[in-house]
Amino acid sequence: MSYQVLARKWRPKSFPAMVGQTHVLRALINALDSDRLHHAYLFTGTRGVGKTTVARIFAKSLNCENGITSSPCGACSACIEIDQGRFVDLIEVDAASRTKVEDTRELLENVQYAPTRGRFKVYLIDEVHMLSTHSFNALLKTLEEPPPHVKFLLATTDPQKLPMTILSRCLQFNLKRMAPEMIAGHLEYVLAEEGVGFDKAAVVQISEGADGSMRDGLSLLDQAIAYGAGKLVDDEVRAMLGTIDRSYIYKLLQGLVDVDAASILDTINGLAQQGIDFSAVLAELVSQLHRLALAQAVPQTAEGLPEQEAIISLAQAISQEDIQLYYQIGLIGRRDLPFAPELRSGFEMIMLRMLAFRPDVGSQSSRQQKQTENTALQAVAHNRSQSPAMASKPYANTISEASAESVPTAIAEEPDAPVVGSWHEIVAQLGLRGMVQQLAANSEMISRDAGVIQLVLSAQHASLRRKSLEMQLQDAVQKYFSEAIKLKFSTAAGTQAQHTPAVIDKRQADNRQQAAADAINTDPNVRCIQESFNAQIVANSVRPIE
Repeated sequence: MSYQVLARKWRPKSFPAMVGQTHVLRALINALDSDRLHHAYLFTGTRGVGKTTVARIFAKSLNCENGITSSPCGACSACIEIDQGRFVDLIEVDAASRTKVEDTRELLENVQYAPTRGRFKVYLIDEVHMLSTHSFNALLKTLEEPPPHVKFLLATTDPQKLPMTILSRCLQFNLKRMAPEMIAGHLEYVLAEEGVGFDKAAVVQISEGADGSMRDGLSLLDQAIAYGAGKLVDDEVRAMLGTIDRSYIYKLLQGLVDVDAASILDTINGLAQQGIDFSAVLAELVSQLHRLALAQAVPQTAEGLPEQEAIISLAQAISQEDIQLYYQIGLIGRRDLPFAPELRSGFEMIMLRMLAFRPDVGSQSSRQQKQTENTALQAVAHNRSQSPAMASKPYANTISEASAESVPTAIAEEPDAPVVGSWHEIVAQLGLRGMVQQLAANSEMISRDAGVIQLVLSAQHASLRRKSLEMQLQDAVQKYFSEAIKLKFSTAAGTQAQHTPAVIDKRQADNRQQAAADAINTDPNVRCIQESFNAQIVANSVRPIE
């Protein structure tokens, strides 16, 4: 017997065998079981999601010799002939090849005659949107009032091209694209039944390459089995699909963590030598940033993924703010990349832009200069827009200088701050990032004795109590003290954890903000402008010098 491709061999023959599309199956099953049958059904959706399969199972349910049922027996002559595509009363029409009005009229000439074998004469018209306008007109009356023994099952990937007169006469069911996880689960089942060995990562690649289509997934699976000589190996599937080795993506992300431009450019050079499309690299980078953000918000989302360890490690090393920044730069970069002189140079600039715009990159003096300008110039922005003469006044520089001198550049630590081991200063020098930094910043050191440090974590941050994060913080503290230190954590109760580094930083920031606002409000030059031009300080525009 000749080989049958997987997409045909594993085409479902009953509703329970269908993968996904439960919203459509539920409606059809209930209609069949209650004998509330419409005369025309329209199934829409992208390629390979089961439109024609659902229609054939529905036709089998209508004509099963055991009666109209949502569970056809599959053993009677009608069921067998429908499965084999030779049932005389199931007329399948490819509208793409029969677009002329003469073809439609010829088809409809036999509608009035009773079915030869089955209970209903079923017309299954695939890609119905390809019919001409005259064909639709010829079909219209019959579709609206067919004989009681006729059912129309229409399928299309482009329902927008159907006339409203056709749409209004059909029950419409939209089949959804399938999730990669759903496709991967079915592919693993097929591989197990076929006795083919596989790597889980290879199946994941194929399911993502299927782009929501189960039929495409099975076709790619057929191709991968042939390519791998009877087995699925991750590297071989990647070579077949031309997909990107994600280890390169994680190297790029690690380069961002380490602020290592040389490492990033070296990784890009490695990708270029493989002839990889850099627009695809950028798309994969953005996709992985999304995964990192999910892992930070809900750690369980990383469980079971082939790259779970790498994802968790990067999610802990990169702050939430940086991930959001990189994601936004990546999205804008995808839009602008086609305009770059060369895709590689455009991608390099996007990566360097991520480094350049990190919040902690840049000299302290440049940030101070920017804050000084914002403090003084924004204070009169409102009146400046209303008074053109303001542009000629020599006030701007004077205000900027006076304001900068009057705003204190440092605020002494609160007198009630904890002094046990100066945990606030220790955390500032550990160089932590991401979730580990959050764990340290929201903990208060209550004692240090005999190589043991007792930390109490604020109650609202109790979710940070994870063994992996605690061990990373312990390793950083041991390196800081150059001795063996053990950290013991507890969760705050009552008035505990009131002097964590995060609380102290917030209090100091509030003090600096208040001092900056007071300096602007009492600045004589600002007051002169307010009186001369009836100016007002823009709310929330005053910022202290960091």
